[in-house]
Amino acid sequence: MAETRRFSDRTDAGEQLADELRERGLDADIALAIPRGGLPLGRAVADALDVPLDVVVAKKIGAPGNPEYAIGAVASDGSVWRNEQGLRGSGADEEYFQQQREEEAANARRKAERYRGDRSEPDLTDETVVVVDDGVATGSTVRACLRKLSETDADRIVLAVPVGPPETIAELEDEADEVVCLETPRGFRGVGQFYERFGQVTDEEAMTYLER
Repeated sequence: MAETRRFSDRTDAGEQLADELRERGLDADIALAIPRGGLPLGRAVADALDVPLDVVVAKKIGAPGNPEYAIGAVASDGSVWRNEQGLRGSGADEEYFQQQREEEAANARRKAERYRGDRSEPDLTDETVVVVDDGVATGSTVRACLRKLSETDADRIVLAVPVGPPETIAELEDEADEVVCLETPRGFRGVGQFYERFGQVTDEEAMTYLER
């Protein structure tokens, strides 16, 4: 069995992802990165495909008393993904979920506006859109982002990530027109294990990738 590749950093992962997209002959119109960690990869993909780079933003909905455990996620327009199994075991009722949905959607909107500055949200009508992140584990925020984009008039939505567990990648194939993932290792513990350098990306650093 071939050894799972490791990426030196996010830019390296983005360049390898871009190579795969070019080999597949993907004729993209725009790349949308999921902040913060997706932006270094998004920049590499956008440059390689010679398309503009923008963002698509979602926030996790955390369980009561355990905010890191996603019982759902919501995008900046309110598009939501519900983790029904997680919800049942979390002690969260519907009122809690909807309250958190509203709060996190507002947080996602503010983040998108901060990243865009005075630029408007891109018109995706008839476009082929590549959504880029630095990897997926449960894929909660990615799912919410894809659901937001499914409500637009985009012609085709392609999710491109360097690594993710096989079961999550299989599930995401129901959310996008195509999923491109370089590695789907069975021994998946977390995205960071497949990077030599996987430090946190600050908002300030992430926004610099949109300035080029």
